[in-house]
Order: sequence, then structure tokens, then C-alpha cells
Amino acid sequence: MMSLSGKIILLTGGTGSFGTKFVDIVLKEQAPHTIRVFSRGELKQMKMHQRFNDKRLRFFIGDVRDKDRLHRAMSNVDV
Repeated sequence: MMSLSGKIILLTGGTGSFGTKFVDIVLKEQAPHTIRVFSRGELKQMKMHQRFNDKRLRFFIGDVRDKDRLHRAMSNVDV
């Protein structure tokens, strides 16, 4: 895996099974600056926030079909 240390990461669909596992691994094995979790489900985001309780996680509610919301989430993202 490439180094994600110090990076701002945008993860679309981040509350699904892949996203949850990705966040788990990256938080344990890397030192990202921030992981932005972009997804439609507010309840799933709340549960993910409670599960990880990590200040490096930021949550964005939105749909990838909403270009304006997606562009805001992408601001200053490295990966």
C-alpha cells in the first residue's frame, strides 16, 4: 500500500463494508491527516463515528451525483 501518512483522503461510499474496513486498516497502519467519509447515510455515519471515535475522521453527507456537494468534499484532497 502506498504511504497515506499526512494525506487528506476522500472515501466515497465510505460507510459500506469496504469503506469501514479501509478506514480500520488505514487508521491502524498509516498516519493520515484526515479521512473524509462521503456517503448518503447519516445513521451509518453516526455509527461509524461512534465505532472509531477518531478525530481524523470527517463525515460528509451527500450523493456522488450532486456535483456541488462532491466538489466541496474534494477540496484540498490528496487521495
